Amino acid sequence: MHDGQASDPRTGAVTVPVYQTSTYEQDGIGKPRGFEYSRTGNPTRQALEESLASLESGQHGLAFASGVAASTAVLQLLRPGDHLVAGDDIYGGSYRLFERVFKPWGIQTSYADATSVASFAQAITEKTRLIWVETPTNPLLKIVDVQALAALARE
Repeated sequence: MHDGQASDPRTGAVTVPVYQTSTYEQDGIGKPRGFEYSRTGNPTRQALEESLASLESGQHGLAFASGVAASTAVLQLLRPGDHLVAGDDIYGGSYRLFERVFKPWGIQTSYADATSVASFAQAITEKTRLIWVETPTNPLLKIVDVQALAALARE
């Protein structure tokens, strides 16, 4: 996965190295040269995000330290009163996010048969803002028709 990456002009390396630096030299207090702390950004993650964006023909790519962090970022796009439809066989961490974190914030979740597009279609309401699928499902390893559900989401 090297789309969108150029070789390093300083070293000639054709792949991006893994930078293990946690802090970066700054020109002054609050004056970083590009990076200041690895948790907020580093050259390795920037290269991955740029490569993802290039591969997907997107403007930006985002990388997270964990799947739950990525899931939380997506779910935080929702507002109180919004609704999402999720497959009925999902990772326990996703279920707990829906029921224990986002439900108290006013985000409602319905669960549909992960292998049935019709089941998802029946669960959609006028307040549905997100269709959540995981494939293969966890723990039963069901295969979800992602293309058909994407088409449903666009209707």
